[in-house]
Amino acid sequence: MGVSVTNALSTRLEVSVKRDGKVHRIVFAGGDVVEPLAQVGKCAVKDSGTEVRVWPDGKYFESPNYSIPELERLLRAKAVLLPGVRVSLTRPVKGEDEAHTQTWHYPDGLKSYLTDLIADAQEAVPLFSCENYISDGHNGDFSIGEGAAFALTWLEEGSCANESYVNLIPTSLGGTHEAGLKQAVFNAVNNFINLHNLLPRGVKVQSDDVFGKTAFVLSARVLDPQFQGQTKDKLTNRDALKLVAAVSGDPLELWLNQNVDFGKKSPNSPSVRHRHGYVRLKNRKEKGSGVAILPGKLTDCESEDIRENELFLVEGDSAGGSAKLARDKATQAILPLRGKVLNSFEVHPDQLFGNAEIHDISVAIGVDPHAINDHPDLSGLRYGKIAILSDADVDGSHIQVLLLTLFYRHFPKLVADGHIYVAQPPLFRVDVNAQGKSNPPANSTPSTKTNLTAF
Repeated sequence: MGVSVTNALSTRLEVSVKRDGKVHRIVFAGGDVVEPLAQVGKCAVKDSGTEVRVWPDGKYFESPNYSIPELERLLRAKAVLLPGVRVSLTRPVKGEDEAHTQTWHYPDGLKSYLTDLIADAQEAVPLFSCENYISDGHNGDFSIGEGAAFALTWLEEGSCANESYVNLIPTSLGGTHEAGLKQAVFNAVNNFINLHNLLPRGVKVQSDDVFGKTAFVLSARVLDPQFQGQTKDKLTNRDALKLVAAVSGDPLELWLNQNVDFGKKSPNSPSVRHRHGYVRLKNRKEKGSGVAILPGKLTDCESEDIRENELFLVEGDSAGGSAKLARDKATQAILPLRGKVLNSFEVHPDQLFGNAEIHDISVAIGVDPHAINDHPDLSGLRYGKIAILSDADVDGSHIQVLLLTLFYRHFPKLVADGHIYVAQPPLFRVDVNAQGKSNPPANSTPSTKTNLTAF
């Protein structure tokens, strides 16, 4: 909330301002002025600042307690985005005589903050940071002062940290500014790889190659930011994508070309994965004496160990997109299916490949259709677990049955050996106003009642 709304929802609000050697004070109650602005003292000329004290009105709030983690997150963001500024949170702690104080201070802004976030990770290349703001209007496309600052690196090991902000506001769900940075980084890395001929012919750089182990912190300045919902967790300005992409790509590409060894050492660079044998020709698969083309819709995993590999058969491209975002790309592959699979219960094996979806499934898993008394060659099996992931509705159940029928009738050895699984998605989730970050999935009506009672 802004100061106007805060004032309206408070029984009392006091503001004291130190400026030009004077101290001024104004007091509000219920949004109305009760003590007009007046000088109440003097201070050193160099001493400046504003103090705001608020007494929230209990009739507008269910609880007088603040969310301390949320408050810490907001204050930390201010310290990160205002380099050199020291931000402190002092609060009483139950059972202790002295108040507890937390302080955040990042002298180098985003760079020092990202260093803290990945302190336990192993960097593959030195951390790169840059800030670039529009100074000439950029041919009228953007306003002077708009732009972005970011810090970025690639990791060998450890969990990645990705955070973004707009005008000092944390955007935990990302948005168009993050999309702009990712576009700029992808183009810069792709241009670098092409310039230095780091890829074998026929292999193209993929998004996962660039962002699989990327850690970054982004701060964008946008003149008129538009957000999704009231919580301002996600930026939606379309121009923000073009803005961040325009100001971020060239500095990173220049840095890569000035530090060629760093670019080549990136652990997710396809050239490195190729040298170490991790890159496979994803669009080809040896099968007998011929070559079978893997389905173009298949998003494969990196591992070649079928003991840990998993293939998820998902319902449609939209579900495939969500599954790709949630998957572990090291061991989990995604194959979206278009529409309902053919009911193959009475279909002759010679006619199976007339259906494109069944053909794609067979080629993807690396096993030919067979009968229950056959002895199929499973040496080409590419995944130890094949999971059917369909929607929790009538159509999803129908697709699930059709796929189970396919495996039971025409891939019985996979069923017998325990390679076929059925994933159980939640039926629905419970959304509660002002608690958007707590959306537990519900698999049954009793659990839903429990969740509602908890809320």
